Amino acid sequence: MSTVTTQNQVKPTVSIQNVVASASIDQRIDLDLITKRFPDTEYHREQFPGLVFRLKSPRTATLIFSSGKMVCTGAKSEELAIRAVKTVVQKLRKGRIKIKKDAVIVIQNIVASVDLGGKIHLEMAARTLPRSMYEPEQFPGLIHRMFDPKTVTLIFASGKLVCTGAKKEADVYKAVHNLHSLLEEKKLMNYEI
Repeated sequence: MSTVTTQNQVKPTVSIQNVVASASIDQRIDLDLITKRFPDTEYHREQFPGLVFRLKSPRTATLIFSSGKMVCTGAKSEELAIRAVKTVVQKLRKGRIKIKKDAVIVIQNIVASVDLGGKIHLEMAARTLPRSMYEPEQFPGLIHRMFDPKTVTLIFASGKLVCTGAKKEADVYKAVHNLHSLLEEKKLMNYEI
């Protein structure tokens, strides 16, 4: 037996899965020299123009391009993404790779998985939620676009969500809260007793 509850009886659990940060050191960099000094890096210029510099802590992969631009993926928080880029730059400097400036780091995207703790009536949600798209023959989730904060959330009948597009962790929590409140307000949530 299931019932529709009143607002906020169940608190969503949010787990940050990946933070993507871009960075620039504002200078050209010799990727061949980096591979000589750091044999653990991966660089196959004929397949991809970037070098992959992996860290064990924080567990991330940073793509480094000869332009001096970098993209760090795999961090579980904004703070860890920033630390990872700074660690890569520090390691390069210790490896006698001349880097004049500290990296300018910008968070580009945060991906989080969410469990709302109840089931969602997707068919009704598709008709009720603004800026939503639901084509179950093509994809089992409803795609919901939120303007404030600017995010895209994949909503599944199981009550699980994937929230992407946020540039700050606080925006992930705000988007989840706003969406959860809207689902409850429209009586689209179903919780087991």
